[in-house]
Amino acid sequence: MTASKLNVAVVFGGRSGEHAVSLMSAKFVLSMLDPAKYQVTQVGISKQGDWWTGSDVLTALQAEDSAGLQPATLLPDPTRGGLKRIEAGERLHTLSDLDVVFPVLHGTFGEDGTLQGLLEMAGLAYVGAGVLGSAAGMDKALFADVMRANNIPVVNTVLVLRSEVENDIEATVRVAEGVGEYPLFVKPANLGSSVGVSKAHNRSDLVEALQYAAQYDRRMVVQKGHKVREIEVAVLGNDQPQASQCGEIIPGAEFYSYEAKYHDERSRSAIPADIPAETAERIRALAIQAYKAVDLAGLARVDFFLDQESGEVYLNELNTLPGFTQISMYPQLWAASGIPGGELVDRLIELALERHAQRGAQRFDYTRGG
Repeated sequence: MTASKLNVAVVFGGRSGEHAVSLMSAKFVLSMLDPAKYQVTQVGISKQGDWWTGSDVLTALQAEDSAGLQPATLLPDPTRGGLKRIEAGERLHTLSDLDVVFPVLHGTFGEDGTLQGLLEMAGLAYVGAGVLGSAAGMDKALFADVMRANNIPVVNTVLVLRSEVENDIEATVRVAEGVGEYPLFVKPANLGSSVGVSKAHNRSDLVEALQYAAQYDRRMVVQKGHKVREIEVAVLGNDQPQASQCGEIIPGAEFYSYEAKYHDERSRSAIPADIPAETAERIRALAIQAYKAVDLAGLARVDFFLDQESGEVYLNELNTLPGFTQISMYPQLWAASGIPGGELVDRLIELALERHAQRGAQRFDYTRGG
């Protein structure tokens, strides 16, 4: 950190089923950014994909009212940096130079590597994983394959496509049932916050779950259901990441659905999780191993299943831009591990600048013999 303020753009909203969750996360992050350290610019992306800036974009997006906001954009051109304001006649004017971009976008077009690709081309430092880690962490089917290749235990999973559901639902159901006995979970491969997730107890449920998930993604995963406890770990760092203590999610409903997560007051968390010390250490070690396996940076929340009958540990999924709401596990886990919210966002910005400096040390030209 220097004596002068860093220019930080917080980007939120987005063209995703997790738009509303992103707004909740942005509210928390914005409240944690110290105005003595940062000059903060809010950049909101509407559900339609419009980019807006202004004095209080968050409130405007919550009200779905862009009156008073200014259209904005980022160019994939490092020689024309900064956040651009679009003026009359579609002329671009530099609104603010940027030191760091803090994406608070969950799901499609924010957590899947697409935004990260734009920021890479623009030559900007940004919080979180790069293109590779974001894409690999986002796609549940691909991620499961990478975990198996690294000898990290995952639950039985099969990939199905929307086109298969639309063209031959009976054959698709037979493939899905091959993953194991009911109950089965059906999830969009590239979405989080439990959006589009269903638990199927029989074939009729499964057909409905596949058709529902297909509304959110062209790739879906079907997973064998287990009687489990849900254990989560927060990871922080770049090349030498550290893991928080373990926490447990105790859903108020049958499973941790979107409604159970954000609207059911019966859902709660327990930090630290009441599990044996050796189990906690194994989970933390697996979280670090998974983090490194997909070359992550900055942050991730790693979710595990602990089988209530066998005691086996399974890695469920990894979130490269986890929720940052008041009830989200990522900031809660670090707060319980000795890093409160303000210090956490400071550290994430420092890690973004560190990774950006590493990228800048690369050569992008070739001289024979050089």
